[in-house]
Amino acid sequence: MIGFVLLLFAVGCVTGFTTVIFGFGGGFVTVPAVYAAVAATGGGVAEGQAMHTAVATSTAVMVVNAASATVAGARLGRLRRDYLWPITPFIAGGAALGAAAANRAPEVLLHILFVAYLAVTIVDSVVRTGFLSGPAGSAAGAPLSSAASTFGGVGIGAIASFLGVGGSVMTVPLLRRKGVAMAEATALANPLSLPVAVAGTAIYAFARSAGGHPGQVGYVSLAAAAALVAGSVPTVALAKRVLASRKIPDRVHAVAYLILLGTILIAMIATMVA
Repeated sequence: MIGFVLLLFAVGCVTGFTTVIFGFGGGFVTVPAVYAAVAATGGGVAEGQAMHTAVATSTAVMVVNAASATVAGARLGRLRRDYLWPITPFIAGGAALGAAAANRAPEVLLHILFVAYLAVTIVDSVVRTGFLSGPAGSAAGAPLSSAASTFGGVGIGAIASFLGVGGSVMTVPLLRRKGVAMAEATALANPLSLPVAVAGTAIYAFARSAGGHPGQVGYVSLAAAAALVAGSVPTVALAKRVLASRKIPDRVHAVAYLILLGTILIAMIATMVA
């Protein structure tokens, strides 16, 4: 159990950094880590629930990480109201639907879809114009269409909560294709992840099929969540101070985002075949 806690504390430190830099809220880092830790040590989780627990716990941790990073982004003036409204309530509605569906999904399906979505996102970001190229011309900072805010918001929320990834992996590429700078896009990803985190956590916490296991509320592992938050919260605060006066070149920021996604994809494939 000590190894379980120490591993997740270290992962929490990593997620705090990625939350500030990439707007991940922790999802794409914590899901593989919690899955591996639970699968290896048990962590008080019933057999066959490792992926469900990883997704639910990741979503719960995102409430703290995304909220903290949102405050930081607001103080730096990187949050634009026109990109937060009206898409936010549609993301929340989709998140509730996605979490409810995940509660009923087979364990192996969650794992396969997590890997598949990562792969599709990486390929799409590389092949389609807009992600790697920086903001340019009159298209830079173009507003979201009504369809993107409504149907897109519901889709983002549903997929994000189903996979426990917070939505940044969809909102960042979406905003990039609108010509938004990487620093601003990743900052906006955190408040857009909050409705996913809150709605998803509420659904996962009341999952009756997972009840009765020590250290869990629904599918959320309290021990894993506590260890992750203990590492992430101070790291978010430290990263905010260190990076406040530093600017990462836009293209370097975008390439680093894809490299991290690729690393996580390899880790998830490795846990699938192990």
